[in-house]
Amino acid sequence: MTENPDLSRIRNIGIMAHIDAGKTTTTERMLYYTGKVHRMGEVDKGTATMDWMSQEQERGITITSAATTCLWKDIVINVIDTPGHVDFTAEVERSLRVLDGAIGIFCAVAGVQPQTETVWRQADRYDVPRIAYVNKMDRVGADYFRVISMIEDNLGSSPVILQLPIGAEDCFTGLINLINLKAYVYNDDTGDNFTIRSLETEEMQAAQEYRNILLEKISEHDDEILEKYLEGQNITEAEIIAALRKLTIKNMLVPVLCGSSFKNKGVQMLLDAIVDYLPSPMDIPPVKGINTVTGEETARLTGLQEPMCALAFKVVTDPYVGKLTYFRVYSGIVKSGSVIFNSNKNNRERISKILKMHANHQEVADQIGAGEIAAAVGLRNTFTGDTLCSEDAPIILESMNFPQPVVDIAIEPKTKADQDKIGESLRRLAEEDPTFRTKINEETGQTIISGMGELHLEIIIDRLVREFKVNANVGKPQVAYKESVSKETRAEARFEKQTGGRGQFAHVVLKICPLPEGQGNKFINQLGGDVIPGEFILAVETGVREALQAGVLAGYPVDDIEVSRVGGSFHEVDSTELAFKVAGSMAVKELLTNAEPILLEPIMDIEIVSPEEYLGDIISDLNARRGRVLGFEENRETRIVKGNVPLAETFGYATSLRSASQGRASFSMDLSNYAEVPESKSKQIIAKRYGLLV
Repeated sequence: MTENPDLSRIRNIGIMAHIDAGKTTTTERMLYYTGKVHRMGEVDKGTATMDWMSQEQERGITITSAATTCLWKDIVINVIDTPGHVDFTAEVERSLRVLDGAIGIFCAVAGVQPQTETVWRQADRYDVPRIAYVNKMDRVGADYFRVISMIEDNLGSSPVILQLPIGAEDCFTGLINLINLKAYVYNDDTGDNFTIRSLETEEMQAAQEYRNILLEKISEHDDEILEKYLEGQNITEAEIIAALRKLTIKNMLVPVLCGSSFKNKGVQMLLDAIVDYLPSPMDIPPVKGINTVTGEETARLTGLQEPMCALAFKVVTDPYVGKLTYFRVYSGIVKSGSVIFNSNKNNRERISKILKMHANHQEVADQIGAGEIAAAVGLRNTFTGDTLCSEDAPIILESMNFPQPVVDIAIEPKTKADQDKIGESLRRLAEEDPTFRTKINEETGQTIISGMGELHLEIIIDRLVREFKVNANVGKPQVAYKESVSKETRAEARFEKQTGGRGQFAHVVLKICPLPEGQGNKFINQLGGDVIPGEFILAVETGVREALQAGVLAGYPVDDIEVSRVGGSFHEVDSTELAFKVAGSMAVKELLTNAEPILLEPIMDIEIVSPEEYLGDIISDLNARRGRVLGFEENRETRIVKGNVPLAETFGYATSLRSASQGRASFSMDLSNYAEVPESKSKQIIAKRYGLLV
């Protein structure tokens, strides 16, 4: 691999899907067929290259996104294998932010699942071109065409079929390529030995039918193909691939392929599709950001001669080299030992070493250029979302938005030695993971850690013990409730203090009103600067925002409200920023009390897959947990229940579901929204919060 390969010969791609759709298995096969590894690892046996953490190997799931590089047909493919569990959705978010293309993997039996929809929406947000790969075609109940319909209906995409399966379930032996009208039949389960043959009569009829559909879909967007198609002219393979590549990169079509990664069928064709249809760094639009000097939007072209510009998208703690910062270079060249500028922090950093990553194995590089992904050693103050650039061409790229944590637990060190280590260990873990937060409960003095779910926090605690050698007592998971208000109201606060000399004076009139769910908190100044000077208005906002950290019902953070400053006055001599900050805080407390405060709880979308005979007990249990059933879907062997349920009612649900279904049912959850807690439940939560209810 050259130091700075031709940019058109690079593919930066991610593997994304619902948990257990086969992402890591597919990645393992890609590494094997490209010669990167010489033996295929297996997730179930804990030998997968990309699942290198001990926690991943024990649980058989991907927890952290792992990056690697391989070579296929002289094309450099940088691959990031992302987690499928909803608790680790931040890993998908930050990977998609820096990738040029993605492979969405779908289980041929389950089709589009909740987390599939989540990651697909994340890819939509970053406008990432995609290929769909329908995996597990050898499984009982596999239905290729049902999955394609779900991609169209549930995800709102425009799938275009490039392959037809030969056989299904146990009889899945290969696939038909609709572009060259050839059959690829596998002779054994190694995937290395397959025969390419002409199509039989029945196969040709089906292939011609679906090939025409393929050409019609391309013709809708490509005039040259349309003209040839209408005139009955021969359309070459190269023309179809070129047109399809263009439309895939524009996100107009999603090519669909099929296979069985575990049985080693179809992966080489998937590698071909990555090369043929997914974009190189040269195919994506120039990255845009804000020039920190002029404040204007500016674009940075992809090229080695451009000013250097990169985005840090992940931080990990390595036991050997310390802090590793993963970054994607958008323009220019980054050299080992060079000084770069962190435009978010407005400071210089020195890169002591550049590493190309293969999961947790490292390869030292002297430099990397535009379009490449690597990790840096030596960046002390650079974190997820920070822009790295040339100091003489400063730019800040769009960062990433991460969801708020929804589960809290209290954690206490067991010994004095653990006490000394726990703060630093938690800080380093929070640096790595933007969805993990820590805080001190001022009333109890306990350390509270917050995350995206029970599994997320379980992994954090496991890492504390194994990596950081910290032993701790852990409380039960608690829901991260929020507070809001249900009506509009006004309040006036006057802060006066006279101490003999210069006093303190501030007078504010504020209005509060509820906002739609998901809007966050807003502070609006409705008066001109002549009524109260600007620096005092900022002080009021600071006081307001600090007061909103703890609501009046149970001390939970207040969300989705708008606070407006509608009146007030100041004293030429006695008014200070501190006085206005205190007055703003006082007014907010009164507003929250008078605006009919409400408690909000996280509601989870839930999908339960179960044999039909257990549905009655499962639905009864869901109803008892304040859940709602929204719909059913039928599969050959199972039934799918879709609904929602408050997060507070789901702790320990896995055990309950296994018990109700003799271990044959499974479920997945995803955060849907926050909703008002019923009054009776709200009273219990508030009483428990203040120790009135045990």
